[in-house]
Amino acid sequence: ALADADNDRAREALARGEILPLSRILAVVEREVGGRVIEIDLDRDNGRYVYDVEVLSRDGRLVELSIDAATGTVLDRDEDD
Repeated sequence: ALADADNDRAREALARGEILPLSRILAVVEREVGGRVIEIDLDRDNGRYVYDVEVLSRDGRLVELSIDAATGTVLDRDEDD
């Protein structure tokens, strides 16, 4: 779950229309990886909001996705073998 400060920032950014709802981000994660979300962080990176999501894939790999919170675009993907 999002930390309290992240939760507040996310709620405010969502209210301003700056980021997509978490449900949309989770749909991107499901499409890209599937599996179980372990952790979600919302950060500002060069002026834009980015969700960093750790996922345990169905085949047991740890996958980290960086997703543009405004567009749902996957910016980076890192997999542990």
